[in-house]
Amino acid sequence: MPAAPRPARRPTLPVAVLVVDGVRLLDVTGPLEVFDVATTLGAPYEVVVCSPDGADVRASSGLRIGVDHAVADVGAVDTLVVPGGEFLVSVAPPPALLDGVRALATGARRVTSVCAGSFALAAAGLLDGRRATTHWRHTATFARRYPAVEVDEESIYVRDGALLTSAGVTAGIDLALALVEEDAGDDVAHAVARDLVVFMRRFGEQPQLSVPSRTLRPRRRPLAALCDEIAADPAADHSVPALAARAGLSVRHLSRTFRAQIGCSPAEYVAEVRLEAAVALLRCGETVAAAARRAGLGSEQTLRRRLRTRTGD
Repeated sequence: MPAAPRPARRPTLPVAVLVVDGVRLLDVTGPLEVFDVATTLGAPYEVVVCSPDGADVRASSGLRIGVDHAVADVGAVDTLVVPGGEFLVSVAPPPALLDGVRALATGARRVTSVCAGSFALAAAGLLDGRRATTHWRHTATFARRYPAVEVDEESIYVRDGALLTSAGVTAGIDLALALVEEDAGDDVAHAVARDLVVFMRRFGEQPQLSVPSRTLRPRRRPLAALCDEIAADPAADHSVPALAARAGLSVRHLSRTFRAQIGCSPAEYVAEVRLEAAVALLRCGETVAAAARRAGLGSEQTLRRRLRTRTGD
C-alpha cells in the first residue's frame, strides 16, 4: 500500500530584527515574544537578530543582546523590524544602521519600526510621502525633522502599503500581533495575545493615550484593579453594583472614591472606555452593530447616539 503523501510544508517567513547599541530592550523583545509564541502555534516564522557588523549590541538598559548575523549575511527577508531607542531622536541615526535598513528593506514584503525606529526608516528615505507614527513624545520632533512624512500623532500603529510604524514600546506588541493575524489568522493572533496576557488586542487607529492613560491613576489598589479590568474587557459586567462587589466596597463608597481619585463617576469611566473601544473596532472594519456588541454598548442605536453626542452632530 503506497505511503500517504506528506502534507506540503508552508513556506517560511524570514523575519530580521535589526539592532544597534542603544536600542530599547522592550522594542526588541516585545515583537520577538509575539513571533516566538506564534511559531509554537504553527506560524512559519524564522526570526534572526542582526546588527550591521554582526557584533552583539548593548541595549539602553545595559543588557547585552546576542546577535545571530551581520546584515550582509542575512538572506532574503520577508519582514524587517527596526526597533527604536532614544538616541535616534537626540542624534542622527548612525550611517551603518541606515545602510542596514536599506539593504534589508530591498525585496522585503514588509518593513516595520517600533517607537523611535521610525526615525531610522525616515532617515533612510523609506517614509517620504508616506503616513507614519512614532512615540507621542517625539511626534513634533519627527514632523519637524522629516517634513516629507505625514505624521499620525494619534494611532498606536500605522500601515501605509508595505510600511508599518508603531508608537511607543508596547505598541510594538500590537503591531506584531497585527502581522501574525495577517500571516496566520485571527485565531492564532488571539491565542498569542492570551498567552502573553494581552487581554484586549489594540487596533492600529486606537489612540496612543487611551482613557486609562489620560485619566488619573487611582491611588488605592481596589480602584486601580477595577480600571485594569474595565480596560481589559470593556464588554464585561461593569455595572456600579458589580464593580462595588468586586472592590469590596459599598456602591456609595465606590462612587465617592472613584470621583475623588479619578475625577468622574464609575459609570462615566466605563462609558468612555467602551466608546473608545467601539471607535477602534469601527476603524478596523467592524459594523456598527458588531462594534457596539463587542465593546459592551449593547445596541447599534446606543453607539450611534454616543457618537453623535461626542461629535456634536
